[in-house]
Amino acid sequence: MPAIEQLPGRRPLQVAPLEAPSYRTPPHNIEAEQALLGAILVNNDAFDRVSDFLQPAHFSEELHRRIFEVTAQIIRAGRIATVVTLKTHLGDIELPGGVTMPAYLARLAAEATTIINAEDYGRTIHDLAVRRELIVIGEDIVNTAYDSPVDAAPRAQIEEAERKLYAVAETGRYDGGFQRFSDALTVAIDMASSAYQRDGHLSGTATGLVDLDEKMGGLQRSDLVILAGRPGMGKTALATNIAFNIAKAYEFEEQPDGSHKTVNGGIVGFFSLEMSAEQLATRVIAEQSGVPSYKIRRGDINENDFRRITEAAREMQSIPFFIDQSGGISIAQLTARARRLKRQRGLDLLVVDYLQLLAGSKTRNDNRVQELTEITTGLKALAKELNVPIVALSQLSRQVESRDDKRPQLSDLRESGSIEQDADVVIFVYREEYYLRNREPREGTPEHITWMDEMERAHGRAEAIIGKQRHGPTGTVMLAFEAEVTRFSNLADEDKLPARM
Repeated sequence: MPAIEQLPGRRPLQVAPLEAPSYRTPPHNIEAEQALLGAILVNNDAFDRVSDFLQPAHFSEELHRRIFEVTAQIIRAGRIATVVTLKTHLGDIELPGGVTMPAYLARLAAEATTIINAEDYGRTIHDLAVRRELIVIGEDIVNTAYDSPVDAAPRAQIEEAERKLYAVAETGRYDGGFQRFSDALTVAIDMASSAYQRDGHLSGTATGLVDLDEKMGGLQRSDLVILAGRPGMGKTALATNIAFNIAKAYEFEEQPDGSHKTVNGGIVGFFSLEMSAEQLATRVIAEQSGVPSYKIRRGDINENDFRRITEAAREMQSIPFFIDQSGGISIAQLTARARRLKRQRGLDLLVVDYLQLLAGSKTRNDNRVQELTEITTGLKALAKELNVPIVALSQLSRQVESRDDKRPQLSDLRESGSIEQDADVVIFVYREEYYLRNREPREGTPEHITWMDEMERAHGRAEAIIGKQRHGPTGTVMLAFEAEVTRFSNLADEDKLPARM
């Protein structure tokens, strides 16, 4: 090897000898694997204690994976798995040290412990497999970060890592299965007790719209609520009003562990796929201050208007209302971000505006109907997982416009099969005033007089049509609507007003 030439005025380079790299063995427990397999061979009932969460891939030793896989196939086929029956299917596997497969199986059975510990062994094997998977994911994160392409966004790698971590967390969970009916009864009684103590005596989260809450019992946890309507009906306005009402009413009580339990209202996450966060904030400010949003955007306001706007903004500073304005995100990205919000801030309501702007899996080449099926199924699964109501807005097809009666129905939902099937509640927003304004007859005609009467009757009114409700009645709820400030509110009922003097 040529000598390293010393540069003028520099000390010679000191080259340290290469050291052999140290490798750490991934976590595993061969003894636990052998004990579990032996217990199953002695008594197949041990398999039932681990079969709902343990998979062959969870075993660290390839031979043990094969033994568990064949054992599972035999037991699920209704036959007995013993050393004798397994020998037929595993006889061709060679073992080191001259040990035959029948001898190894016999040794497993001979040294087996009681099946009482089978579940504990299974959980040990499963947990160690999870740790090995976490090591793999960690190595992938490091390697990808080092060698990522120039045009690859770090955010995409973060979301992919979150997806993998969640898949590890959910695969092979052993906290599911059957539960005693008495346990379910206790949960139901607790829910009824909470409803009795909550404002309005609702089992779900109050929307702030009294008649709608009375019809639905509030927004129920784990429900997927579809809010649909044609453009101009006020879908986003109604969703924003409900979301803000819930966030504004948020109250909590601190638990012994320091966590917060929601008592009234809730923490809201709002995916605004169409409007920017600023546009959404302008709508909310207009609704709360009573100053029309178009005046706020143009700056056409006086001193009194500005005072009302600043007061409304000051009140809104502390409410738990979180907006994600990313456009064109996939259902997988939405799911990851919703989980993150739930983990970091808490979550009691999720709003998605709107359904058709979400994308399905990039790897799928299905048509739009199948893609939307994946999206609605994913949203319903997310509602159950996070145990919160999800309000997803949806467009309606143009066939509504071709009918004389423009009131929407379930068949008007775009790609309605999956939306109607997965939704627990479907609410249509309908404003007759919108359609009447667009067909004004010529002034001075009898038709115009009739039209004016109809406009007066429909002015400031909207209908929330409950087309489907899995756990309650369908029907129509009348609401008040102020178009200038895009605000839905309770409609004053003539029967409930004080008598005129």
